[in-house]
Amino acid sequence: MTSARRTGTAACLLLLLLGLLTAYVAARHGAPLPGDRALHRWPVDHRPPVAVATARAVTATGTGVPPYVLALVAGLIAGRTARERWYAAGGALAVLLIGQALRYGLMAVVARPRPAVVDWATTASGHSFPSGHSTTSALTAGLLVWAVLTRARLSTARFTVALLLLWAAAVGLSRVYLGVHWASDVLGGWLFAALWLCLARLATRPLVRSVRTPDPEPTPRD
Repeated sequence: MTSARRTGTAACLLLLLLGLLTAYVAARHGAPLPGDRALHRWPVDHRPPVAVATARAVTATGTGVPPYVLALVAGLIAGRTARERWYAAGGALAVLLIGQALRYGLMAVVARPRPAVVDWATTASGHSFPSGHSTTSALTAGLLVWAVLTRARLSTARFTVALLLLWAAAVGLSRVYLGVHWASDVLGGWLFAALWLCLARLATRPLVRSVRTPDPEPTPRD
């Protein structure tokens, strides 16, 4: 199976899962899904000050300026020449920006309310599904993973890839811990980000091929 076919298959599966989850959330008119209340109640009842401060620090990395800077860094890492780096940086930033716009659209359509404000341990605004921080950090981590794997094999980059995925997971889980999202919001954010990354990869393949500088021909030996 080719890389494009694998990506397309993954996109279809992710679209199905996200569609089912979104439909379920909408059908319940935003009410918590099975398991949401239990996964919300436990962290609310177990929040020592140090843990709350740590969760706030982690969650802050998944919004604002940092993800956009990291998207640009991903592009600069992925390119091999100055021309490739600028194209890749612009492309990575565009993927993140368009993904954010689509995510805002989905949030507006579903319009799911957040958990009760009394349970919040940080500030939050807007609708709840899918989680914005979870989506943003997962998109950013995905772009960085793409950049790393463009420059190195998975066997030599496993530690870096694992750290990036753990960061995205930590940001998502911090939203549940701080009481501002249901667990299903975070799951929706992860599914949305993975789907958009797959679609972006498929859509940009022709552009990547046209921009990629060919490897130099080996110098013939006498």
